[in-house]
Amino acid sequence: MKEKLKLYLVTDSKILKGRDFYKCIEDSLRGGVTTVQLREKESSGKEFLDKAYKLRELTKKYNVMFIINDRVDIAILVEADGVHVGQSDISPLEVRRLIGSDKIVGVSARTLEEAIEAKKNGADYLGVGAMFETNTKLDAKAVSIDTLKYINENIDLPIVAIGGLTLENIKKIEECNIDGYAIISAILGAKDIYLETKKWIK
Repeated sequence: MKEKLKLYLVTDSKILKGRDFYKCIEDSLRGGVTTVQLREKESSGKEFLDKAYKLRELTKKYNVMFIINDRVDIAILVEADGVHVGQSDISPLEVRRLIGSDKIVGVSARTLEEAIEAKKNGADYLGVGAMFETNTKLDAKAVSIDTLKYINENIDLPIVAIGGLTLENIKKIEECNIDGYAIISAILGAKDIYLETKKWIK
């Protein structure tokens, strides 16, 4: 799974500013994204489900892991690879009961205590952040690089950093030796999403 987490794209239609959602996501997949998480906070249930079905097909085409944010029901309907939940969402234990043992459960964590609890409750990987200031999650509290390193050294789970990551500032966290980077704006906000994704892969 660590290979699949290397370049983890989280969707956010607002950043695309009217560009075609599916073309933009496919451009990132062509560029080398290894996981896609569907996270559309402003979509209606119907719109979210439609996007989930279409992205399930696209991610299968490119043999990429497909994760649904929060919506366990939709993850089950579209046969996604897993679900990602935050600290205020349904617990990983309950997610596991619903989706079964063969699916992936990701959990957001900001502290070592949250990371320990997530692992105890059956998380398969952790999303740690926000590492830097971000406009896509305005309530996100910053996590220090020392905390990221500490979690990575003490929790035996794959770890993905998230929150305001750019090609410039990830140099600050490379020493933490984590498994992947979760990107939103730095890829989806690029003029040429395919080329920008290639830069991240490089």
